[in-house]
Amino acid sequence: MNLGNLLWIYLIFATLLPVMHRRWIDAQRLLRMRSLEKRRGTRVISLIHRQETMSFLGIPVARYINIEDSEAVLTAIRTTPPDLPIDIILHTPGGLVLASEQIAESLKRHPARVTVLVPHYAMSGGTLIALAAEEIILDPNAVLGPVDPQIGEYPAASILAAVEQPNPNRDDRTLILADLSRKALRQVRETVLALLKGRLPDDQAALTAEALTSGQWTHDYPIDVEKARALGLPVATEMPMEVYDLMALYPQPMQRRPSVEYIPVPYAPQPPPEPARRAPRHRS
Repeated sequence: MNLGNLLWIYLIFATLLPVMHRRWIDAQRLLRMRSLEKRRGTRVISLIHRQETMSFLGIPVARYINIEDSEAVLTAIRTTPPDLPIDIILHTPGGLVLASEQIAESLKRHPARVTVLVPHYAMSGGTLIALAAEEIILDPNAVLGPVDPQIGEYPAASILAAVEQPNPNRDDRTLILADLSRKALRQVRETVLALLKGRLPDDQAALTAEALTSGQWTHDYPIDVEKARALGLPVATEMPMEVYDLMALYPQPMQRRPSVEYIPVPYAPQPPPEPARRAPRHRS
């Protein structure tokens, strides 16, 4: 076999191997989801956004909740029997308000029980979706986040705070942004209240909506299990192991050197070494 044939064989394998690996990963994801469905008697839907490496160029692509996501999730919900509970696995930094609201409102209207499972984090629009569930299962170290609206690169609440400062030279664009901010804050607060209706008492729902939408925290503020419970959210921490197995099948982009390394098995502390025994001395 000459060098040219070997080169062609190498190119064929280099082209097909990433495709075959991706299909194997997809099949493993479906197996984990099917296992979780059988054990919990639910329909499992995943909405997972991680940076994944493109097969050939190795370009990391950051993903967020978008209209395509909402279309797919709404189709999954619509094709779920009304008496079948839904488990939705969330791992996302957030995304478009419109897409997040569509998903959340569709989940709220589903007649059977809805559970949101968050293994690591569900920020912004992800938290908005979580508010539609009867139960939110968080990993003990997982977090949610505020849902205060953002106008361009600035928080709506911060724009309004800036407008309240005396400034005779303020331009029309700032005033327009302030008007948009008032509308956005009111709209998001109304959406949160609608999602919490029937889940929390009216007075608690109003307090929770105000805390999440008012901009009292930065947009990336981590709301952990204790803070979420203090807000009145129905939070549990018993995460099914299949969810962690599924997350492992969404790889991060390849790097020359891994940032985190550990022995990938359940770890048990090793017993301390026994002190060396000294050989007995014999006297003559």
